Amino acid sequence: MATFLYKLGRLAFRRRRYVALVWVALLALAGFGAASASPATSSSFSIPGTEAQKAFDLLEQRFPGGSADGATARVVFKAPEGEKVTTAANKAEVKDIVGELKSGSDQVASVADPYVANAVSKDGSTAYISVSYKVNSMELTDGTREALEEAGTHAEKSGMTVEVGGDALQVMPHTGAGEIVGVAIAAVVLVITFGSLVAAGLPLITALIGVGVGISLITALANVLDLGSTTSTLAMMIGLAVGIDYALFIVSRYRAELAEGREPEEAAGRAVGTAGSAVVFAGLTVVIALAGLAVVNIPMLSKMGFAAAGTVAIAVVIALTLVPALLGFAGKRVMGRKARKAADALAESDDKAEPKPNMGTRWARFVLRKPVWVLLVGVLGLGVIAVPAASLEMGLPDEGSQPRSTTQRQAYDLLSDGFGPGFNGPLLVVVDTADSSDGKTAVSRVSEEIEAIPHVVAVTPAAFNKAGDTATITVIPQDRPSSAQTEELVHAIRDSGGDIKKDTGAEVLVTGATAMNIDFSQKMNDALLPYLALVVGLAFLLLMLVFRSILVPLKAALGFLLSVVAALGAVVAVFQWGWLGSLFGVEQTGPIMSMMPIFMVGVVFGLAMDYEVFLVTRMREAYVHGESPGQAIVTGFKHGARVVTAAAVIMMAVFSGFISSSESMIKMIGFSLAIAVFFDAFVVRMAIVPAVLALLGKRAWWLPRWLDRALPNVDVEGEGLRKELTDAPGTSAGEAGGERELTRV
Repeated sequence: MATFLYKLGRLAFRRRRYVALVWVALLALAGFGAASASPATSSSFSIPGTEAQKAFDLLEQRFPGGSADGATARVVFKAPEGEKVTTAANKAEVKDIVGELKSGSDQVASVADPYVANAVSKDGSTAYISVSYKVNSMELTDGTREALEEAGTHAEKSGMTVEVGGDALQVMPHTGAGEIVGVAIAAVVLVITFGSLVAAGLPLITALIGVGVGISLITALANVLDLGSTTSTLAMMIGLAVGIDYALFIVSRYRAELAEGREPEEAAGRAVGTAGSAVVFAGLTVVIALAGLAVVNIPMLSKMGFAAAGTVAIAVVIALTLVPALLGFAGKRVMGRKARKAADALAESDDKAEPKPNMGTRWARFVLRKPVWVLLVGVLGLGVIAVPAASLEMGLPDEGSQPRSTTQRQAYDLLSDGFGPGFNGPLLVVVDTADSSDGKTAVSRVSEEIEAIPHVVAVTPAAFNKAGDTATITVIPQDRPSSAQTEELVHAIRDSGGDIKKDTGAEVLVTGATAMNIDFSQKMNDALLPYLALVVGLAFLLLMLVFRSILVPLKAALGFLLSVVAALGAVVAVFQWGWLGSLFGVEQTGPIMSMMPIFMVGVVFGLAMDYEVFLVTRMREAYVHGESPGQAIVTGFKHGARVVTAAAVIMMAVFSGFISSSESMIKMIGFSLAIAVFFDAFVVRMAIVPAVLALLGKRAWWLPRWLDRALPNVDVEGEGLRKELTDAPGTSAGEAGGERELTRV
């Protein structure tokens, strides 16, 4: 692989104008496709194999034209202090709003008068209008949303408080200026790392081009592939981070090759052949982990994984082609004046004295002196941080997690105050009486048993379809939608349905947004351990190929598990318990988003393997060439610590930029990935890994002979390339001697 990439790097360097034009053309074509494509008309949310989805499908079949998947909204009214919504004046205002909503859009399916639908609180202070639409929230026109938002303007003038909630107001999340700050921090880190504006600008330019191509393709295909609103945001978050890092590794290696006295084209080829091999491996692990989300069998999560994986793949291809092409334009200017002078002075001088130890060298020597203490502090520290993960509760965010300034959150609070928190998440019980001899009696029994279950506030009368073989019952829980009590209520209703089916033949199913969220969370919880086992197993196999060792991959996999669990603990402490919540803009604590742990495992796995490869391959290469195990650790840190540190800081900066998002899901994912990168890069890879290797000594690199013969040689370090270049005709003695430094940064 290294030889092929070496040739690819040299080709891209020589044909830099053509390569640059190809990528600019691809960016323009993708942008044109995104601009001309029709917007996504749907954002379907289905959970195959769950009871909530089964009930949802039954509703669509038995209630044709009922818009089971249509958007909903609630317009909530609160009378002025000392008044009631039932007074003649206020009642007239509310009824006028009902009329406005009915005539405001042809997408409206029904509007429920609160005075007829019993939607007035007991104290008369609050009422709400329920609005159902014929289409889902992503298909609502701007005019329909404007009519909904403006419906209560007249009522507000009369003194009533009017707020609007429901998924009808769902729009694309915005992340504010946070990601711009993240990119700015990345730029500063790159300038400090390289000491050159040219070298710092290359990774940023190539990463932005890669993200631009990826996001444009996602936007262009959003309508065709039914991609959700957060797909492009997550793809941008991950694509930007890995795009900068992959380019950083290759530019850094190119500078090292120039410092060895090689010509720019040769340096570019060797940089892509060596660092590019690790980029391919690291990118492949991220792609596999993200694409592997499909095993969970949640279409929305699968699409998010595939979209993010596609963006990562584009970042890898850009690092292998566009980066060496731009290096061709930059030449030796990527080194900066100071570095160029130092390289020239070194080349002219006969003094080959050992350079002054850098920070990575000093840290590695410290770890070698105190490996047990470093290991204990690192493991115990992450272990303490991981403790809250034992209390992990998973769910999906509701409108109660929205910022308090939004009308959705204020409508949520008004309903909670006036009717109780359960009114924000009613349960829909579907009774299939097709196989029952007396459907009406069966439905009556269902209603009676539900009323007797604790934590039930109200049960509405059953509504049958025209055929009379299906009925729907709305159940109002006592507690908020994301509470543990509401989840227990859903399970209690389902448990009672088993006896009813045995006695009457009627099947009882629970659905609705709250039940769908509960089923989704359960499916994520059930899939977490199998997916984690899949990812860790894959990590072990891939690293065994790279390092030709058993203990090194085992150590890497265990370290990955430790960093993930610690990150989960930090997420639980901040978003579930509320510790330091105000610092991160967490206004409402609650369950952790269901998909976050699995999504974090997939992403962090790829990043952890990234840092593992770039640090440990340098150690293995030094050990193979005769250095002692301890000296090999020092050599690996000498050449890799600075670059890996810069890469981790950039990753954290980019991910942290999304913490400012108004969307709780984006905020939580941004925080979790940033903290996971911090733990994995600085605690696991920089401290625990060298400490374990120091304690293992030569045993770290042991591999049974039969297994060594059976495993294919992927040549990530570029050993085959070095041998080929050394043996090539016309290779000078000096250049051959310089091969020992080929794979160092």
